Amino acid sequence: MLLAQITDLHIKPRGRLAYRKVDTAQCLETAVQALLDLPQVPDAVLVTGDLVDAGRPEEYGLLREILSPIRLPLFLMPGNHDARGPLRAGFPDHRYLGTDGPIHYAIEEFPLRLLALDSLIDGQGGGRLGAAQLDWLDRRLAEQPDRPTVVAVHHPPFATGIGHMDKVGLEDAAGLATVIGRHGRVERVLSGHLHRAIQTRFAGTLASTAPSTAHSVALDIRAGAPSAFSLEPPGFQLHWYEPSAGLVSHTAAIGDWAGPFPFFENGILID
Repeated sequence: MLLAQITDLHIKPRGRLAYRKVDTAQCLETAVQALLDLPQVPDAVLVTGDLVDAGRPEEYGLLREILSPIRLPLFLMPGNHDARGPLRAGFPDHRYLGTDGPIHYAIEEFPLRLLALDSLIDGQGGGRLGAAQLDWLDRRLAEQPDRPTVVAVHHPPFATGIGHMDKVGLEDAAGLATVIGRHGRVERVLSGHLHRAIQTRFAGTLASTAPSTAHSVALDIRAGAPSAFSLEPPGFQLHWYEPSAGLVSHTAAIGDWAGPFPFFENGILID
């Protein structure tokens, strides 16, 4: 199975630039084309939050338009910039989003099970899952203890060292760790929010974040690092699952460059 993860799209109304510099709509259009141009077609695409920038209906309308070329199973999750009502209204055919309350769901039809969580706190930058959602996750994992599973949550459940982002992290990361630690087949915890590719050990598995399809959080690992972004090459991640190999993750940059070129010609190393 091949799962594509894109994140932190931050779509604004057409023609509006994020922070007066970033055309997030154009960035996402480029990212969608990069996904469609992959030599291997993903089995599904997971979007791990901050789908739009201000949770407005018109932003979700534009998001739907830009994502429409993706004719693959597509799963959306809210981040701290999202609003559940307009998200559900903008994607009424995505029934897994439910009709009320936190947007958490289980996707069962692939070799790798997907459990998506909702860490949105309305009006705040940080995230929280809450006792009810953690209990839901615990019960879902217990239902199929031998099933390889990915757990996805917008806010990463670990400190990154980027101080201004760690201040708006996941409040109940310890509670999530307790639940994850009780179950042995969680292959990965996937997140967004940081606009960078970061990974660490977490509760007996790995937790990771993916780069944004638009701008990056500046790489400044200080507690007092100022809140800042950079225009590094955007990207996405591909998570390849094979039972004999487990889950293997690749980070792909989005952009134009030369290649690929062969290493060998007529069986001889090019030198």
